[in-house]
Amino acid sequence: MGLRESKKQETRQLISDCATKLFIEQGFEPTTIAEIATAARVAKKTVTNYFPRKEDLALDHHQAFTQGLARTVAERRPDETPLAALGRTFRAALLAHDPVVGFTGPAFARMVADSPTLTARLRELHDLREDALAKALADAAAPTDTAPEAIAPRAAAALIAAADRLLFRRIQELTLAGHDNDHIEATLLPEADHLRTLLDAALATR
Repeated sequence: MGLRESKKQETRQLISDCATKLFIEQGFEPTTIAEIATAARVAKKTVTNYFPRKEDLALDHHQAFTQGLARTVAERRPDETPLAALGRTFRAALLAHDPVVGFTGPAFARMVADSPTLTARLRELHDLREDALAKALADAAAPTDTAPEAIAPRAAAALIAAADRLLFRRIQELTLAGHDNDHIEATLLPEADHLRTLLDAALATR
């Protein structure tokens, strides 16, 4: 990464950090772009150039989130089924307390839960995550001329995404209930394994 690109990344992170701090202190809706620009010591236009949508100032990992499941399927091991790869990567993210799967901390989780705008945007991101997964599963599937089977990747994506949303919501609920990350991890590990067993049966994974 060159010096100019590195400077851009630093500015972007500074704006995001300042915005998150203000959102947590004041709430998402009341906080203005002007206040964020002042806190970051940049122009308002600089903020909107880096973040065209105000929601993306808070949900800064949206690209990694929406493409995460699809990327796991596309980059899975040669001998690995999509579902096995998704289970493996979720377990690794759970053990790492990764924010992308829901480990955001209580202050951030409360800020999102209290904001109708962010709650709606999070639902939208989950939908985009499912759409990307459906495409990846379709690309990974063997071609078929049987019309009813053409919907299979979308059906599989819908089931997997539903389980994924449930696990994300569980992490957020437990965070808001005051449990620490180690407790959440211990709670989610058997629940995730159980959901994977249900998905294996539903999708007849071999």
